Amino acid sequence: MSRETRPKLFVVHEGERAPARQAPAPTGPKAQPPITLGEFPQLGQRGRIAVVVAVLTGLVTHGWHLFQYPLYLTDEGIYMQRAWSLVRQNRLSPYTYDYDHAPGGWIQLAGFAFPLPNQFETFGNAVNTGRLLMLIVHLLSVVLLFEIVRRLSGSVLAASVAAFFYNVSPLAVYFQRQVLLDNLMTFWVLLSLYLLLGREMRIRQALGAGAALGIALITKENALFFVPALVYLLHRRVRGSTQRRFATSLWPFAVAIPVGAYLLYAVLKNELLPSGLDFDLNNPPADHVSLLYTLWWQVNRSQGSLLGEGSFLYTSWIEKDGLFLLLGLLAMSACLYWGFRDRQRNLALLVVGTLSVAYTFYLMRGSVLLDFYVAPVIPLFAMSIGMVTDRLLRRLGPLLRIALPAAVGAVVLLAPATDYLLTVNTEGRVALADQYHPKLNLTRLQEQQVDWIRENVPSDARIIMDDDLWSELHDVPPFYPFAHSHWNAAADPDVRDKLFGKNWKNVDYIVVSNQMRRAMELNNGDGREDWIMTALKNAKKVWETKQGDINLQVYRVG
Repeated sequence: MSRETRPKLFVVHEGERAPARQAPAPTGPKAQPPITLGEFPQLGQRGRIAVVVAVLTGLVTHGWHLFQYPLYLTDEGIYMQRAWSLVRQNRLSPYTYDYDHAPGGWIQLAGFAFPLPNQFETFGNAVNTGRLLMLIVHLLSVVLLFEIVRRLSGSVLAASVAAFFYNVSPLAVYFQRQVLLDNLMTFWVLLSLYLLLGREMRIRQALGAGAALGIALITKENALFFVPALVYLLHRRVRGSTQRRFATSLWPFAVAIPVGAYLLYAVLKNELLPSGLDFDLNNPPADHVSLLYTLWWQVNRSQGSLLGEGSFLYTSWIEKDGLFLLLGLLAMSACLYWGFRDRQRNLALLVVGTLSVAYTFYLMRGSVLLDFYVAPVIPLFAMSIGMVTDRLLRRLGPLLRIALPAAVGAVVLLAPATDYLLTVNTEGRVALADQYHPKLNLTRLQEQQVDWIRENVPSDARIIMDDDLWSELHDVPPFYPFAHSHWNAAADPDVRDKLFGKNWKNVDYIVVSNQMRRAMELNNGDGREDWIMTALKNAKKVWETKQGDINLQVYRVG
């Protein structure tokens, strides 16, 4: 290629946007950076300061009370339980692995815990160890999100606004510090998106982006909803490039490697298909578990609408941060409108909008919904808010563009009505919000529950409990080998039939977590937990602690 035919290189300074190569500069609002050409502004000193501030902010908001707030969650215990099984037993689960989730998430948790000095107990208990990994993942995700938004918008302001909400939203502080597959999956999706936004779309970027998405898929399967937007971005990045054929073939190959390994595991275990190819949901296969049967069962589960009365949208998410959800929905709609109106010039808005709406659709699809499913929406809405804020303020002078968002951010932080930093407590006084309250220690209640069990319950007792304490009773002496969650006691034949005989008289103690009674009722649609509830009715309360709306008990049966 001669010098005359080579594409010209543009030097883009901090805060500027690269001009398009072929089209004249448009009139009206400036165009987004030419993402398809990889001509992103340099980070610059102002950008470096902003990203450091964002990381430090995330360290404070997500590190404060990390081991004390919120209460240990059932699912946190399940994932750490399975990571424990990988390290201690070389198995994907201490119970029958039924393919309810792909194992990528707890493989990562096990890989983090294994080299630590005391492994799962290095930071007090297994869940704390997992929460430290969540903090590290969040800080890495802050950097990825900041750079993704900055490259998409060409603006440090947009990236800073996105990082602000990603760090300080009460929804983010509450859910992103918990040991959840959703948080790990979100990190890998952000990494895939970041690699697709490299300055040069080379083969290694395509391979890395594909591999990151593949890991996201085997961490939690709902990463599938991000695939269309990422495929479209890849298509736009390599269109007309000499690397197009290699990138578009190697990207899906890299995605398929982790997913294929998961499928191969099921094939080698003879657990890919149900016996006789019978997918009857009313008669689950009895001889062995099946990956495809479980997927079919999950697809057909239903629990009503997200907008229905009593859904987590009203009982949890809006209560925690209705302001952020409202701004996110409005920003998502604006991104979609501007993006579809001019897909050539507003590719960045189109990508962010479609990523957000795809996962919003997943939440609204009418299937089973859990409280923490909102976690992956948080960075998407934060990105949308940052992009739209930058576009709306683009015509203002430099000082006003910084001063106005800073003033709004200060109001959001300090207004008690938002519950970001301050709140109005039950006594009607302004106080620090729960996530920053220096005297609030919720997990201490669960530690007291474990301490009482160790002092008063023999190690050979047959115990039914929740999963939040499972690792504590199995990994720290004295061990309680017959302590099992009510989920497994009701469903796993080895526990239900061999240990308890499905007879309430074979239960010695029931350790009740905060939401365990409600979970048992919801899980008892077919009567599988009737015998456990009978044991609870014939039990005597021997220990209890309360704090606010948290109530933990221990019952002795018989």
